[in-house]
Amino acid sequence: MLKTYIKLAYRNITKDKAYAFINITGLAIGLASSILIFLWVQNELSYDKFHKNAGQIYRIACDLGDSKTVGTPAGMPAGLKAEMPVIKNTVRIKPANTTLLEVGNKKFEEENLFYADESFMDIFSFPLVKGDRNTALKQVDGALLTQAMAEKYFGNEDPIGKIIRKDNKENIIVTGVLANVPANSDLQFDFVLPMASLARTNDDLKNNAWNNFNFYDYLLLDEHFDPSVANLSGVEKQIDKVYHKHDDGMKAAFHLQPLTKIHLAPEQLGDQPGHGNAQYVSIFFIIAILILVVACINFMNLATARSARRAKEIGVRKVTGALRGQLIIQFLSESVFISFLALLFALGIVILFLPVFNELANRKLSIHIADVKLWLSLVGIALLTGLVSGSYPALFLSGFNPVKVLKGNTKSMGGNLLFRNTLVVTQFMVSIVLLVGTVVIYNQLKFIRERNPGFEKANLIYMPMTGDLWNKQQALKDELKQNPLTSSFTLITDLPTNLGGWTTSVEWEGKDPHAQSSIPVMAVNEDFTGTFKMEIAAGRSFSRAFKTDSNDYMINEKMARVMGLNATTAVGKPLTLWGNKGKIVGVVKDFNFKPVQQAIEPLVMPFNKLGGFTVVRTLPGKTNATIEALATISRELNPAHPFKFDFLDQDLAKLYKGEQQMGNIFNLFAALGILISCLGLYGLSAFMAEQRTKEIGVRKVLGASVLNLVYLLSSGITRLILIAIVIAIPLSWYAVNKWLAGFAYHINVSWVVFFMASVAALGVAWLTVSYESVKAAIVNPIKSLKTE
Repeated sequence: MLKTYIKLAYRNITKDKAYAFINITGLAIGLASSILIFLWVQNELSYDKFHKNAGQIYRIACDLGDSKTVGTPAGMPAGLKAEMPVIKNTVRIKPANTTLLEVGNKKFEEENLFYADESFMDIFSFPLVKGDRNTALKQVDGALLTQAMAEKYFGNEDPIGKIIRKDNKENIIVTGVLANVPANSDLQFDFVLPMASLARTNDDLKNNAWNNFNFYDYLLLDEHFDPSVANLSGVEKQIDKVYHKHDDGMKAAFHLQPLTKIHLAPEQLGDQPGHGNAQYVSIFFIIAILILVVACINFMNLATARSARRAKEIGVRKVTGALRGQLIIQFLSESVFISFLALLFALGIVILFLPVFNELANRKLSIHIADVKLWLSLVGIALLTGLVSGSYPALFLSGFNPVKVLKGNTKSMGGNLLFRNTLVVTQFMVSIVLLVGTVVIYNQLKFIRERNPGFEKANLIYMPMTGDLWNKQQALKDELKQNPLTSSFTLITDLPTNLGGWTTSVEWEGKDPHAQSSIPVMAVNEDFTGTFKMEIAAGRSFSRAFKTDSNDYMINEKMARVMGLNATTAVGKPLTLWGNKGKIVGVVKDFNFKPVQQAIEPLVMPFNKLGGFTVVRTLPGKTNATIEALATISRELNPAHPFKFDFLDQDLAKLYKGEQQMGNIFNLFAALGILISCLGLYGLSAFMAEQRTKEIGVRKVLGASVLNLVYLLSSGITRLILIAIVIAIPLSWYAVNKWLAGFAYHINVSWVVFFMASVAALGVAWLTVSYESVKAAIVNPIKSLKTE
């Protein structure tokens, strides 16, 4: 019986190739879109689940008054383990500054390097390709590197035991090679060095400090521990209690983050680049469902439009004894057959466009042939899609009255009018929401790109002060001043793009002794405001004319308000940072030193005595020449380190790379969703034209023009689109404003956006309907009247 149904399905598909093409194409695009989104969502939800003990590993995070950070003290893990039996193991991780590594004549500055306790290999399950897992991090001068780094430094040679020169002053020995870190890991690194090697110079490790929050601390809890909300809350209270035994001055509340949920948790100070966004996962999951629903509606409309053509077939089958249940199974098997054909095409589309999608989403998604769970999911989606999309046509077609059908009465073969209209309204309601979302996302991303951050971001080049540049600052300044290409420069400790440094050790007159604020800190010199072209709200910038400035401070307007002052009254007031007393000499206008998702925070700017970055403002049209001048200076003063530079505006753009990718993905699937909606509307217009063939012929004979007939056929659709607009506008308003609420600075959504989206939906609908309407209207009325 099933074989017969499949044969019938195949014959019906080949009999009406245009119908089959539109139907299979619509379903294939819908399925392909959903598969791509589901792959992306699955990847976002899979972070760090590959670790053997993933369910027992937690990262300690901390609330410090108005700030949340993932940085924790160096002495904390061992202290917690000693007092809390539920903690079976701990590991500290400390990201390193840019490190110069050298093998032979190969020199590289590496940024993805961190120090870790030897327990790193016990807690995490990163595969070790070469070396001994038990001793890999026990050797003080040892080092682990990934396969990619082993090939980069040693080619095809065995790297175990090989020596790498570090920062031109010490040797490290390769003790192990790790497999390349999976893309779906929150911890991304190229090298791991023993924490014991850092302990030789790091004061926090030497003193077992509990008051500096500079490390990532991970805990492995007992395998029998039940991670319920109540139990985790109890462990967190214990952690707070132990911490306050060692440092009672800091108001800190600790909480545990499950390793597998870190990627999509709300971002905190110190989170690694590439952090995910749970809101985007929800948005795209909903879009995948909506696209599938639209594809199913498309199928239903096309099947209904074709119903009159199959009426006599159904009548004959009923007269010859076919039961309604058998007809339902036949039509469902046809829709499932079409759905599986669409799935095959969809897989082809996915395989073809997956590299493009990966480029768009900055991911490494793939379809694994051996992944049984994936294939079962795909088969399940195709089966469900076929059953859902074929359910209404099956019930509707199988219910035809054979007597009426065989008498030629197919006038009422349109199915339930309310149901069909609901399908069209639903389709275009989704389309309008997607159109509004596309416009709002585009405008918000444009606003981010063009928004003035409070300084002139263009034409700013920066060079990290690595190696000998730290000790040759005066020589560096002299060289920069002498060259007119580099004479507009400043030395700052941190870049004002995504400032991470902060402290609670800031005091001022009138400060509430019980208050604890986390204040960002960025050390600058006399040329900071001039190079960045910032505005001074009150007072002045640091100046070489005032020697005492090296002990004083500048602040931003927000800091003045935190102090209970304004820009003018703040100038001259005393301020103490890390126990160093000074006064405020100037207040700069507020500027963004973090992404626009975050509101501008208070900022203290001491005089820069350390180094950090050299930032140069280039002259118009002289960028390449300035880079060459900087390269020459770097080679003269810092010959052991390769010259490295970057552009500040490009760094700012990178901060919003995730939003840009999200916008591109959203636009792509919005367009596909609207395309599928149009296919469904085309099906409905074909049905309407087919059902009213005789009426159109009579009206033409009586003198109706083509324009009159097109209006007649499209007026019903127009009413449905208007209903969709009325429903979609409040829904889209709520959705876009909820998304924009995640940005501290965002556009205001004008009514024009909703109006334009509505007009666009109407325009697309009219264009879609017009083809069948015009085609029906220009047919010779004699032919139309002969149809019955």
